[in-house]
Amino acid sequence: MVRISIEEQFNRIAREYDDNRAKFIPCFHAFYDETTEFLTSVLAPPTCVLDLGAGTGLLTQYWRRRAPFARYVLADVAQDMLDVARERFADAKDVTFCCLDYTSALPQGAYDAVISALSVHHLEDADKQTLFARICERLPQGGYFVNYDQFCADDARVGEWYDREWETHLAERSGLTKRDLDAWRVRRQLDRECSVTRQTQMLRACGFSSVQCVYAYRKFAVILAVK
Repeated sequence: MVRISIEEQFNRIAREYDDNRAKFIPCFHAFYDETTEFLTSVLAPPTCVLDLGAGTGLLTQYWRRRAPFARYVLADVAQDMLDVARERFADAKDVTFCCLDYTSALPQGAYDAVISALSVHHLEDADKQTLFARICERLPQGGYFVNYDQFCADDARVGEWYDREWETHLAERSGLTKRDLDAWRVRRQLDRECSVTRQTQMLRACGFSSVQCVYAYRKFAVILAVK
């Protein structure tokens, strides 16, 4: 039921998703651009990248700027979001698309890098662990998974501070409309956040040899896991 709701909610906002993304994420530039620049400068250049929960292709856009010689496969359950991605990469020969629920199976193919942004936090912890194990199994030795996502704090009180600050930012400083905020509050009901600490533990348990949080700002963090 949750997955069906996710598909419906994100199909509904597909056309406005990119315009609002920077408004919803206070640390947008550092989260997407600076972190991607850092990672692509230190990691082995990928040959084929799988973007899970790719949506409109925003994360792939940042990766293609820094790793332009790779092939990219964008997978998402929301067809309308992928339609926007197809428009974004209309002239790109190195980008393909796959509409599927990645919690059931990964797209066929060989990948040496898997990336994801603001998607995995919709999964229950057991489903996260299953997904991480599937990703690790598919990657070659030295392959890597990078998860740009939304997290709760280890301490519930600190988590409340983060949530309250985010809500205040969105309501008072983001420029989002009441309609945008109302829709966001509905989507928030689909969130199943875990902490960075918990997710790094899950990734190590799935067989990744090196797991590190390489960026963090309040609720937003980027975790690198290398097989």
